[in-house]
Amino acid sequence: MPINLDISEAPIREARLGAITGYAGTLKDLVARTRCGSTISNCERSFSQTSSCSSGCAQTLLANIVDAAIVNHAPVGCAGDTVYHNIANHYGRFYRQQDNRNIQLINTNMEESDTVFGGTEKLRAGILEAWRRFRPKAIFVTTSCASGIIGDDIKGVISELKDEVPIPVIPVSCEGFRSKVWASGFDAAFHAVLTGIVKPPRQRQPSLVNMINFRGSARAYITRLFGRIGLEPRFIIPFATVEELETISEAAVTATVCTTLGSYMGTALEEQYGIPYVKTIPPHGFAGIEAWLRGIGAAVGKEVEVEQLIAEERAATQAELDEIRGRLKGTRAVVGMGPSYAQSYLGVLDELGIKVLHAASWHYDQHYDYGDQPPAILRAAAREQDITFSVGDQQLFEITNTLSRLKPDLYFSRHPGSSVWAAKLGITAVPVIDEYTAFGHRGLVNFGWRIIDALTNRNFVNKLAERVRLPYSDWWYGQDSYTFLEQEAV
Repeated sequence: MPINLDISEAPIREARLGAITGYAGTLKDLVARTRCGSTISNCERSFSQTSSCSSGCAQTLLANIVDAAIVNHAPVGCAGDTVYHNIANHYGRFYRQQDNRNIQLINTNMEESDTVFGGTEKLRAGILEAWRRFRPKAIFVTTSCASGIIGDDIKGVISELKDEVPIPVIPVSCEGFRSKVWASGFDAAFHAVLTGIVKPPRQRQPSLVNMINFRGSARAYITRLFGRIGLEPRFIIPFATVEELETISEAAVTATVCTTLGSYMGTALEEQYGIPYVKTIPPHGFAGIEAWLRGIGAAVGKEVEVEQLIAEERAATQAELDEIRGRLKGTRAVVGMGPSYAQSYLGVLDELGIKVLHAASWHYDQHYDYGDQPPAILRAAAREQDITFSVGDQQLFEITNTLSRLKPDLYFSRHPGSSVWAAKLGITAVPVIDEYTAFGHRGLVNFGWRIIDALTNRNFVNKLAERVRLPYSDWWYGQDSYTFLEQEAV
């Protein structure tokens, strides 16, 4: 189904991509049953712990557009993750040697009376205050469960203020109740940028690469890497300016470090403006970076230059990788990450010589916006060995049960909030917080040495496990990890 930029909000992933948050089975079974247009039903849980919200995913991108502002039309509690966004903002600015300042965000502080009589006056005041205080180049109005349930007329307020606020003011539909898949918030943010900021191309820039990422910590490295083949990256969305985002329609190609993140934006730019979107496995490890670079090279006619670059990078790191594989041989691991990374890191760990016992994905898109299954999971399922595979929106009681039963040497997670539970069980936890961990040839080697360091010094996890008592009973550890996952509908 083509992406429709004439509507005001992005359809949620459950409706658009058949995304699910409940499954327990095997990797090969999941891939086989979602191949060639087939779909499987989501399995609900009769018990669930805390999850996350698409609003946070939308705001983590939009809050770091350097000259934009956010008006979060919500109770103040919905702005709790602003602390995290601001920490990421300070980190990113320090890394780029930019001036040190806070994100530009205002919360309208909806209260009980606003849910009865409406909160449009607070929204109007919030937009005007954001314009007065920050003088931004654009304002994004993010919605919440409260403002969505009572039906506040967001677009009506924006329309009334168009003469007083002479910049784009763009609604972002990211109410938490709309979707159980947090990544729907990424799509909501990209939809707002595509419909409210991006302009038609004036002139193509044949060396420009749209680089969709979260924080862009490898910005300097990627700039040097691309420079060796005559290309220039533009990192979107975080830490881009409104002016830069206006011209992403002029790029020669779009690539992403995370296929879950990039699916909506990359496909929309390809459909709307004819910009090729690289649909390979993510650029993690040797196989990932080589497929990714070849995809970029094919899109811009630099196949020869890319092959030379790959040969140089591989030659500089192959000996170290062989040594690392020898030292990690026989190591056993469990993976718990977002879908793109859970799938991609199955290949990464295989390249490092680590055996994966089980993988947990926080959700699963049965296909991407361009119609195909995720390439990383197809690659993983093509291997001879099958593994157990589960889908759950960071349900830590399931992960803890699985870790207790399998007793792996390592647990890999994208979220430090889940990795600490493995550490409390005495399992060495390696959080993959930075999206560019294991990026490319050198990144894979550096990641391998980091894992060896973590396994060599287990003092912290050993002492933590001796002193911490987890809240789960022996009864729970005796149950199947997915006892509370309903049977799949037939």
